[in-house]
Amino acid sequence: MRLTPRTVATAALAVGSLLLSAAFLAGCKKAAPRKEGELLIGFSSRDLSAEYTAKLSDAIVAHAKTKPGVRLVMVDAQSDVQKQYSQVENFIAQKADAIILNPCELEASTPAVDRIKAAGIPVVLVNQTTKTAGDAYIGSDDFEAGRIAMEAIAKKLGGKGGVLMLHGIMGTSAQLQREAGAKEIFAKHPGLTLVDQQTASWDRAKAMALTENWIQAHRGKFSAIFAHNDEMAMGALLALERAGLKQEVYVIGIDAIAQALSAVKEGRLDATVFQDGVGQGRGSVDAALLLARKQPCPKETMIPFQLVTRDNVSQFLK
Repeated sequence: MRLTPRTVATAALAVGSLLLSAAFLAGCKKAAPRKEGELLIGFSSRDLSAEYTAKLSDAIVAHAKTKPGVRLVMVDAQSDVQKQYSQVENFIAQKADAIILNPCELEASTPAVDRIKAAGIPVVLVNQTTKTAGDAYIGSDDFEAGRIAMEAIAKKLGGKGGVLMLHGIMGTSAQLQREAGAKEIFAKHPGLTLVDQQTASWDRAKAMALTENWIQAHRGKFSAIFAHNDEMAMGALLALERAGLKQEVYVIGIDAIAQALSAVKEGRLDATVFQDGVGQGRGSVDAALLLARKQPCPKETMIPFQLVTRDNVSQFLK
């Protein structure tokens, strides 16, 4: 397998989670004895192979390490609803004091939240929601992210032109809300036309292949691509560059992952929408600890999105 910064970061996170709780991740084997007064926090990440989710998870792990008397167990659901449900069952069996859940899907992940609540364990939802509300939610307004991205397109195109939309995994709260936010802007600009829209499941390679197909089917009919995340935006960008069409098409994504920020700085990617994964990660740990200690905790904490262009990208680069 070719090593990239993304695969290295993902591998490092996986190793970190194993070190955090090797006994637990081994399956149903008996966990290491808990120290007196130690709080056990279970965390199920949606998919560590995605750069933004890896960044979010890294922030959760790092912040938990700064809290004395706290043991965090992280597992990767790999976008598998059933696997995530099994992970929840394991956390319940281990008598976790609180569970942080980064849900795979809006509806399909709801039974996992119901199960946690039935067990009487506080649950914090981070980054995405489910039909059943958690005891706390830490994230950002994905509807607003869709609005911000489409407003940028509308401004660039002067309110007129064809647009392609790359969706995330259908049925996730982020996909649904980002689409809804974008559709609101379409309604305000009748001159904008949605030429085509399909899911690429948050995946760069799938987005690249889909964009290549769109170039064949819709060449000359679109002037912008809105991708629900930066992984897909980068895939679309590569397809357009290979076809020699990037100068004709405005491309924007969401998340402000490292590679997208670099592409914006270089003038290749037109824009992205910054989502604060570190802020969400830290906030979810803080909320889980408040709930575990039966202390007052805000029901919802929203961290604003921000448009990133070449004019302000330096503020977001480390």
